[in-house]
Amino acid sequence: MSSFHSLKERLETVLKVKSGVPIVQLCKDLHTGRDQILEWVRRYDEQGEAGLVRHKTYRQISCAEKEHLVRLYLEKDLSLREIYTSADISRTNLETWVRIVRNRGYSALYEVKRRGRKPKDMKQQKQEKYDSKAELERLQAENLRLRAENALLKKAKALMEEEESRLRGSGRKSSKH
Repeated sequence: MSSFHSLKERLETVLKVKSGVPIVQLCKDLHTGRDQILEWVRRYDEQGEAGLVRHKTYRQISCAEKEHLVRLYLEKDLSLREIYTSADISRTNLETWVRIVRNRGYSALYEVKRRGRKPKDMKQQKQEKYDSKAELERLQAENLRLRAENALLKKAKALMEEEESRLRGSGRKSSKH
């Protein structure tokens, strides 16, 4: 919803809100949401200009902490904004955790999802090697069977042609069945 706004734009916006300019008008001018502007005002009130400085801090949040935050929202009826601002996490993360819990329960928060390419498993490679040997043997056996079948069909065709030529010589026609 909101794009990047410089520190100067954010500070000017907060000062306009403090002076009484309607937030709706500022939202239209800046092409940003009401929640974003209110967040800037809240941070300005708490920390001054330092609260408006863009900084992304990534911190690891434990599964137990995620569960606690979701329980605050679902069971204690606190608002999303109160929770994500007090925990200093993104709104999107909190909404995602709530959706996961609603769909699959609290235990889903404890499931570890590995990211990236799966590591190579040496046992699996050996198993595949053995599987490929078995597959090779199976294909060789099938090849041998098909060669024998092909030879049999050639022999049958030769016998039928010989029979037809013999019948043609005597003036009779062979049946097509």
